[in-house]
Amino acid sequence: MSGSCRSLMHSVAIASIALLYGQAGARADDKLFIYNFSDYFAEDTVSNFAKRNGVDARVDFFDSLEVLETRLLAGGSGFDVAFPSATVGERLIQSGALKPIDTSSLKNYSNLDKDLLKLVAEHDPGNQYLVPYMWLTTGIAYNPKLIEERGGDAPTSSLDMFFKPELAKKFQDCGIGIVDAPNEVVPIALNYLGLDPYSTKQEDLDKAKDLLLTLRPYIRHMQSGQLVADMASGQLCLAMMWSGDAGIAAARAEEANNGIAVNYSIPKEGTIISFDTMAVPGDAPDPEQALAFIDYVLEPKTVADISNHVFYANANAAATPLVDEAIRTNPNVYPPAEVRAKLFVDKSLPPRQARERTRVWTAFRAGN
Repeated sequence: MSGSCRSLMHSVAIASIALLYGQAGARADDKLFIYNFSDYFAEDTVSNFAKRNGVDARVDFFDSLEVLETRLLAGGSGFDVAFPSATVGERLIQSGALKPIDTSSLKNYSNLDKDLLKLVAEHDPGNQYLVPYMWLTTGIAYNPKLIEERGGDAPTSSLDMFFKPELAKKFQDCGIGIVDAPNEVVPIALNYLGLDPYSTKQEDLDKAKDLLLTLRPYIRHMQSGQLVADMASGQLCLAMMWSGDAGIAAARAEEANNGIAVNYSIPKEGTIISFDTMAVPGDAPDPEQALAFIDYVLEPKTVADISNHVFYANANAAATPLVDEAIRTNPNVYPPAEVRAKLFVDKSLPPRQARERTRVWTAFRAGN
C-alpha cells in the first residue's frame, strides 16, 4: 500500500519532487521517468540502472495512490514506468490508461512467483498490464510488554484483539491505532464475521459497521502516517497496520535502543493481501526504456536489495534466497502456504458499492 514504511509513503507529501541520477555523458534522449512512492527503492536501485544503461533517470514521488491514479487518468504525465497498487491498476486498465506489457521481452519475468501472479491476475486478467513488485498484508502490530501487562493471555494472532470489546478496552490506555484504509478494513471486518469480504448486501455492510463501531471508543487515532512512529516510540501498544510498516517500526525501535519491541502477526481469521505493481502508462514517452527498467527490477539481486531496505516481501521467487534471513524466514512477512490460503486480495468495486463502503467508513470514523 505501502517500502521503507508504507505509512511514510502515504504521509510524506513530496509529490512532484524529482531526484536525478545518471551519467553526465548520457544522450539527451536517453531518459527514464519513474513515478513511485517515496523511499520505495533501495538507495542505489535507480542509480545503478542509470550507470549500467547510460540513462538520465528521474524519480518523481507521489504521496498517495489517489494522486497517481488522477495523474495517469488525466494523461500526459510524462512517466515511463509507474508503481500503482493492483487495485488502482485494475481501474487504470479499465480506463485505457496503461499500455500492455510484452512479458516475453522480459528475460527475468520467469522469476516471479506463479501463485502470486494468479492473485494479481484477479485485477489484471492474463497478467497483461501489471508486473508484481512488492506484496503485503494488513494485520496486528503490538508491543508485547505493554500487551502482557494488560492481559497475559491476549490472543495476539487474532482480530479478537480489536473486535471483542472486553479485550479492546484493556488496551485503550496504552493506545490502539488503525490504518485509515476503508478498502482494507471493511473487508477484514466482513471476513471476521464469516461473511464475503466483498459482499455488497446492505445487511452485511450494516453488520460490519456495527462491529467497527464497537471498536471505535477504544481507538486513539486512525492516522496511517503516524502509526510507525507511535508504535516505535511506545505511544501505541496495538495497531491494525501494514506488515512492512510494522517491520519499519520494529527496526526504528531497535535503532533507538529504547527498550521497545514491535511484533507483527497475520490474523488467524485471515486478512487482506495487497500488491504494488509496475506498469507502463499508455502514453509513456519511452516504453522500451520502461521495459528495460522493469526487467532490471526483476533481477533477483535488485529486488532482494529493495526488500532488505523496505521490509516488504517481493513477488520474485528467485530473489527469496537473497533476502535477509530475518525477513525471509519471518512467517508474518513471507507466510507459509497454509496462511496464504486464508488471505484474500483487495478488489475494486463498482462506484455505487464503493460509495456504500465509504459510508460505512464515514460512520465508523465519526463514531455513529
